[in-house]
Amino acid sequence: MYDGLYYTALKQELWTGVPMRAGQYVRQLEGYQAFIPAPLPPQPPLQIDQKTLNLLSRADRALGRLDGVTSILPNPDQFVAMFVRQEAVLSSQIEGTQSTLEDVLQFEVDEKGADLPKDIGEVVNYVNAVNFGLKRLRDLPLSLGLIREIHGRLLQGVRGGERTPGEFRRTQNWIGPAGCNLHTATFIPPPVHAMNPSLDNLERFLHDTDSFPVLIHCALAHAQFETIHPFIDGNGRVGRLLITFLLCQREILQRPMLYLSSYLKVRRAEYYDRLMAIRVSDDWEGWIKFFLRGVFEVSQAATATARKILELREKDRQRVKVPDLLDYLFEQPLVSINMVQDRFGCSYPTASKYVEQFVEAGILEETTGYQRNRRFRYDPYLSLFESPDFAPFAPTGDAEGDAQTTETEEGRP
Repeated sequence: MYDGLYYTALKQELWTGVPMRAGQYVRQLEGYQAFIPAPLPPQPPLQIDQKTLNLLSRADRALGRLDGVTSILPNPDQFVAMFVRQEAVLSSQIEGTQSTLEDVLQFEVDEKGADLPKDIGEVVNYVNAVNFGLKRLRDLPLSLGLIREIHGRLLQGVRGGERTPGEFRRTQNWIGPAGCNLHTATFIPPPVHAMNPSLDNLERFLHDTDSFPVLIHCALAHAQFETIHPFIDGNGRVGRLLITFLLCQREILQRPMLYLSSYLKVRRAEYYDRLMAIRVSDDWEGWIKFFLRGVFEVSQAATATARKILELREKDRQRVKVPDLLDYLFEQPLVSINMVQDRFGCSYPTASKYVEQFVEAGILEETTGYQRNRRFRYDPYLSLFESPDFAPFAPTGDAEGDAQTTETEEGRP
């Protein structure tokens, strides 16, 4: 059981000038202390003990089972869309957004809806960035250039969009509670002159496919990116996307089914603390164990959800006369009659008839209570993503604590 923050409350002065495998704190001319990361891989090498090997083995097996379930889905892309949306919601919530999965689906039905949270655009951008990045990876390796492109997509037209989206920072940034400055921040990443060589080393490490097992490689890359913090805003979301892109590029996953942000959101305080422990006590090994445990737990939960989806599909196919509409609902579980009309190229009365058949079968539920502009929800399917079984490692009633441990990114103009 994790007892709370520790490293993030410590003073960086204790480590000023002390070299570690992870790097060292260096006092800058302005008086603050920035962390200069050492190159990857860590030297001296990681101490991979038996506990780490056991966690790695369990995580590998669980991830393999998740990928195996993906391979037997009748139309994987239909189902994966929901996992991508949920990862987008959870990763964005780590950064303080309030939008939910239902909000994302409502936006896709009617992006001008008056009741949607203002930050919905950040989540939708995340979904688009995932799809864009995976498409680009078919032709290009993961690189600094692609990372900048992804960042540009994430921040386009949303909060942080004025902070040079798609460009690495040219000024110092810092991380800590709202309103902090360079002298009161929790953590100060490397200044620009040290950031650029650190990024070059990270890019080389991303292409190193031989030195470490894939999951340890992902853990190291994510932590190093978060330490470098190369953007003024949006670093956390990009860093978590790196995990997805690495797993897909290395062909460990055929589809982005691992929603690791659910684990990181629930354990947000420990997530930040484990990253800080690398920087203040050289604890790479503790971070790797935390990461592997998350991959194992999320893979198990995602596999169970995928199997329930298959069972639901088989059950509901026995109850409908238009199976193509059912397949569409697994891709888009919140629909209007107009959407069904557009999807199948049929008349409005025909689309309405199809939808009413699904309502009568108990598959769709009307959600507005209106006579016009009605919307219909595939509740049995959405309930799988809202169930505690979707993230069984999540404690209850943690929303207030999440808000308290949200860190902010700041930088000089």
